[in-house]
Amino acid sequence: MAIPVSVLNLFPVREGQSPREAIRSAVELAQAVEKLGYVRYWIAEHHNMPALASTATVVLIQHVLERTSSIRVGSGGVMLPNHSPLIVAEQFGTLEVLYPGRVDLGLGRAPGTDMRTANAIRRNRHEAVYTFPDEVRDLLRYFGPPEEQTDVAAYPAVGTGVPLYILGSTTDSAELAAHLGLPYAFASHFAPEQTDAAIRLYRSRFRPSKYLDKPYMIVGLNVVAAETDEEAKFELTTSIRFFLNTVRGHKQLLQPPSKIVESELTLQERIALAERMSMMLVGGRETVKKRLAEFLERHEADEIMAVTYIFDPAKQIRSYEIFKEAADAIRR
Repeated sequence: MAIPVSVLNLFPVREGQSPREAIRSAVELAQAVEKLGYVRYWIAEHHNMPALASTATVVLIQHVLERTSSIRVGSGGVMLPNHSPLIVAEQFGTLEVLYPGRVDLGLGRAPGTDMRTANAIRRNRHEAVYTFPDEVRDLLRYFGPPEEQTDVAAYPAVGTGVPLYILGSTTDSAELAAHLGLPYAFASHFAPEQTDAAIRLYRSRFRPSKYLDKPYMIVGLNVVAAETDEEAKFELTTSIRFFLNTVRGHKQLLQPPSKIVESELTLQERIALAERMSMMLVGGRETVKKRLAEFLERHEADEIMAVTYIFDPAKQIRSYEIFKEAADAIRR
């Protein structure tokens, strides 16, 4: 059986694009991967980043749901410290009523931005980072049956059973997902060094629940696939520049691929880049297949969620097509 594959998209705004055009490109990607047989399409919440148009996550999820027909669409994730759990439940419960069986709610405990912006989003609620476990339990109840409700219920979410996924880049979230018996999505695409420990902890401490009878592990990986290894390495420079943009605190839009000269990078940047690239899948179909097979031999993943930054939208879609072909060729 081939491993299921999914997509995480941050709705990048490319140089020369407007936010409207970036959203249109993201919808076209969702439509393309739906036809390719991808399981789900998640949208990540970020703020105060001009290169990303994924701020109003729930609005974009509805926008994509309306323009697709079968692929699951959800949050990867909603950054819960920024939001009232009751409002999140009402919003996602409404989505589930409108698009039954197609809505996922991935939850993160980070604000998805810098601290000044976090202050502007949710003033006087910094403790929400620490009350994350209790707020996840609140959400489970809000989506639960009528008999589990209190005087405050999140209609029309009651009884919808919207599936919750705990997102994380550390072992803290792995422990919470295991304790609650929920599926876990780990961000190896930006925290590869924590992957081994997080997967081991989640699987070893998982407690079966009414939501899940055995562990379910989604792993996010950066993927740049192309017709040849050389082309993929060139397209990768867009991802590298996007990463350096973040490290340097710059706010450039997503840039076209261009050669990166070693002298451009400081020692610290080279070290950070090497760490970030340690689990990337980059190359032509056979190379990506080989590296994915090696990853799956080392790590017990149930699903791979690909993150792909490529400047040309058509080449981005082609990358997802090649990756799906590579994943389907690996039998487990």
